[in-house]
Amino acid sequence: MSHMLKPFKQMQFSSVPDTPRLPHPYFRAEQRQVTVHSAHFGKVKMHVSVFGEGPPLLLLHGLMTASYSFRYVMDTLAKHYTLYIPDLIGGGRSDKPNTSYKPDDLAHSVGELLLELGIWGAPAIGNSMGGYLLMRLVLMEPTAISRLVNLHSPGLPTARMHALSLVSAFPSAFELVLGSLVRLNPERWVHTNVHYYDETLKSREEHREYASALTSPNGVIGLARHLSDTLSVRQMRRFEETLKKLDSFPVPLLLVYARQDKMVPPIVGERLAKLIPDARIEWLEEASHFAHVDAPEAFLKAAIPFLTAKGQC
Repeated sequence: MSHMLKPFKQMQFSSVPDTPRLPHPYFRAEQRQVTVHSAHFGKVKMHVSVFGEGPPLLLLHGLMTASYSFRYVMDTLAKHYTLYIPDLIGGGRSDKPNTSYKPDDLAHSVGELLLELGIWGAPAIGNSMGGYLLMRLVLMEPTAISRLVNLHSPGLPTARMHALSLVSAFPSAFELVLGSLVRLNPERWVHTNVHYYDETLKSREEHREYASALTSPNGVIGLARHLSDTLSVRQMRRFEETLKKLDSFPVPLLLVYARQDKMVPPIVGERLAKLIPDARIEWLEEASHFAHVDAPEAFLKAAIPFLTAKGQC
């Protein structure tokens, strides 16, 4: 970490290098456009990066990022698995239909993709909103994945989630204002709103990758619906009530949370661990919400033994 600034100290936008200072294999992965016939979203194209050899492992990104976010864990995980790394509907290079994005509908679309790919029942890693969606998918379809690493997901009501619900209460106005802010400079928007423990890992390459989704047709609509529909406080309350009624979670679950996360307060991890006593929780000290980017070794040290273990753990 000799290149690192103070933790979370953001670089000036004009100082961000064009290419990342650490190499990664993302653009060497096979890039597929998979047609999914979704019960809610209709016929949609989903972008999937495929990399590695061995049994399948699903990697699911979070809000405003894309499959690219897993770039620094791909090489290590690919020694054990064939990685399937989709862009969620509404994000990345996947379609962004102009419809509602309720969390169960979006979670179902992930299950529909698993069936299309022929990897139903694979283990999975979900970051942020991706982890939340995978938890919801398992509650609806317990055989959809075999075990889950949830890296710092939201899912329980917090002050920030309540504030977001208030801001997005009038969808048309919310999308108009959000669009005007994003379109001023999409790459700067990405730079400002993605936070790392080690900000020197940012690059214009990353800015372009995430900004391209925002500038694509319906890109702002996809982001707005993820914020207003998928992360709805009302839906989170129902999710919390469902967890309270469980005797155990349907599949082995590892919760990985960073104590200094700037996006989702770590208390969410503590609350989830209390709601799901059979889940394991691991804490990362020098990491962000995106620990798979800025603390990949620490994250993988927790994730790989869990993923490769036999039975419940």
